[in-house]
Amino acid sequence: MTTLLSDSDYARAEQMLFPHRARRVAGTVLTPQWFADGARFWYRIGTRYVAVDPGVKTRRAAFDHDALAAALSVAAGQAVTGADLPLQAVEIRADDTVLFSAFGRNWRWADRCCTESDAAAPIPGGIPSPDERWDAFGREGNIWVRNRADGTEHALTDDAEPYFDYGGLPDTTGGRALMRALGIPASIILHWSPDSTRILVARIDQREVPELVLVESSPADGGRPVEHRTRYTMPGEDTVATMTWNVLDVEQRTIVRQQTEPTPIMHNVALIYAWWSSADAVHYLHQSRDARTLQLRRLDPATGAVTTLITDTGRTRVDPTVVLGDPHMVRVLDTGEILWWSQRDGWGHLYLYSADGAQVTQITAGPWLVSSVLWVDEKARQVYFTANGLVEADPYLRQLCRIGLDGNGFIRLTDDELDHDAVSPPQGGYLVDRASSPSLPPHSVVLDGDGQVVVELETPDTDDLKILGWQPPERFRTTAADGRTPIYGLLWRPHDLDPGHTYPIIEHIYPGPQLYRAGPIFNPPHYGEPEAFAALGFAVVAIDGRGSAGRSKAFHDHSYGDLGNAGALDDHIAAIRELGQRYPWLDTARVGITGQSAGGFAAARAVLRYPDFYSVAVAVSGNHDNALNLAMWAEHYHGDLSAEGKAAISNTTLAANLKGKLLLIHGELDDNAHPYMTMRLADALIKADKDFDLIMIPGAEHSLYGWLHYSLRRTWDYFVRHLHGTEPPGYRLQPLLLPSLG
Repeated sequence: MTTLLSDSDYARAEQMLFPHRARRVAGTVLTPQWFADGARFWYRIGTRYVAVDPGVKTRRAAFDHDALAAALSVAAGQAVTGADLPLQAVEIRADDTVLFSAFGRNWRWADRCCTESDAAAPIPGGIPSPDERWDAFGREGNIWVRNRADGTEHALTDDAEPYFDYGGLPDTTGGRALMRALGIPASIILHWSPDSTRILVARIDQREVPELVLVESSPADGGRPVEHRTRYTMPGEDTVATMTWNVLDVEQRTIVRQQTEPTPIMHNVALIYAWWSSADAVHYLHQSRDARTLQLRRLDPATGAVTTLITDTGRTRVDPTVVLGDPHMVRVLDTGEILWWSQRDGWGHLYLYSADGAQVTQITAGPWLVSSVLWVDEKARQVYFTANGLVEADPYLRQLCRIGLDGNGFIRLTDDELDHDAVSPPQGGYLVDRASSPSLPPHSVVLDGDGQVVVELETPDTDDLKILGWQPPERFRTTAADGRTPIYGLLWRPHDLDPGHTYPIIEHIYPGPQLYRAGPIFNPPHYGEPEAFAALGFAVVAIDGRGSAGRSKAFHDHSYGDLGNAGALDDHIAAIRELGQRYPWLDTARVGITGQSAGGFAAARAVLRYPDFYSVAVAVSGNHDNALNLAMWAEHYHGDLSAEGKAAISNTTLAANLKGKLLLIHGELDDNAHPYMTMRLADALIKADKDFDLIMIPGAEHSLYGWLHYSLRRTWDYFVRHLHGTEPPGYRLQPLLLPSLG
């Protein structure tokens, strides 16, 4: 393959990136917004708003788009069309009133009239109470509430201080640099009581956590470099951020504090996995610092007393979910019984504990796992869930299932070879199912409790993508390096494939282990980069090797203590070689690799640990020395913090192995995988007298927001030059915005 690539080739590849692709396949991301009673919901697709009432089996426009556009045009003095409504911060209420922002002003649409709203502007990051009377928000580290009716505000706490505040996130996982880049305030997490009278919120203490200083070399005002200080615990360091739960009474303005010692917080999920089971009880998940103990605890909101109800322990990490950050699967029933998810039998199944914890019944069992709990019908004593591993052809395909809480009456509501990504309203009653495959965009429907279609929602098509030469990836199965374990992945064929030619291969890697990356879905989390490489004439693979999530506990634990093998790179090599035997047009002598974050670590690791197989690597935002990375990563996913254990998870120790081409890209303000890890690798490469390339992007954070187009174009150029063997064109990509959720 020696044909020179042109500007038009790059332009076609650019259209494969997710923000552009999403506009060409509308409806692939459908996110229900539940009305207060849960009986109805609405959603947005682009600038189209749809309301659904499953009870009467209707789907209609949420409002008259053309009428609203005409009224807004008159009221705002701006031309607006119903097909391109410029609405932001949209809130559709049960009485069909629509509140929104447009042209820098707040508006209200009701009774076919559009009027400027005299209500206070929405509070960025504000969290409404269930009765919609209050908005809770953070101000200078304290928690405040605003009365929606009259706009009055009052503080619920007043003792916050730097690095000892309420509702915030730990610096290591709070994404503060991204928030600054987006121009929005830092996020807060809190939980309203069902009766809207109290708030559960954590106070985070980072005062003793060691500082890390990031330097902004080129501030917008052109002045002196600016220091940005962050609190950052590295693996094995004594001091970590801690948290204490507090219950704030909105009217009485009182505080009830957790009556136990503060507990370590290693990740934001500790703040998310807490909930009010009733107005009189709070439950939360507690994970030990080493992640080998997981507990369900009850907090009495009247006294702050804490009771431990369930404890799971393990030799390795004990996870509360299949994928880090997914919704937890614990339910406290009205009877006091507790639905619990555990991998104690080697998979991931549901258990029912009696109210006193004395009796436990295993509800689900078998060589498969429950991946999400959707809805518990307490009256019928049944639980609805998704399961991985029931489809023989592909263990990652999620299927919808139902079973009795006594373990009887298991049925599959779906029985096909599609992946079912489903959600249910908080009160249950029905399911919104989004079924897809790598070649089929999500077909969205409402299902009843028997799995019957109640309402058809969206059926996107790929016609506009196919015009550009897009082809869906092939889902493949190969054998791992152990010669017996099946592993799975995706293969994107180069556009305009000629089987008589051979094509270089690019692996797009993210090794986990907290998730799996190459799922059998239409929108894998690759931002469209594999499709773009395919448009440039490369064959592209994404592989989930041993050690990633989504299958058995043993499969996941393959990476524990061996984080340095970056998601079993030997499995990836075995898969690519097997594909090369299957498809002669794959040139396994020309293999490149790229990834971001842990994928950046893995890309560099590949070219350093397996230099005779991987010849070109682009490593973006890589955590190249995990002994210096955020503490949770090595402590939860590696476990071995000895000197030898830390050396085994650092790319610096392999610098002398470099034979091929390596490009390191990093943002100087990355407060997740800080840039000093890339500089440590650069230092090791220089000391080993190795040639490599380095791009440090001024002002950029971990995701390279605002500069992703530059990073992608330099990545394309690097592979075209060193893997394709030609000079790239002079094409420049347009800046990429965050993808729409509609």
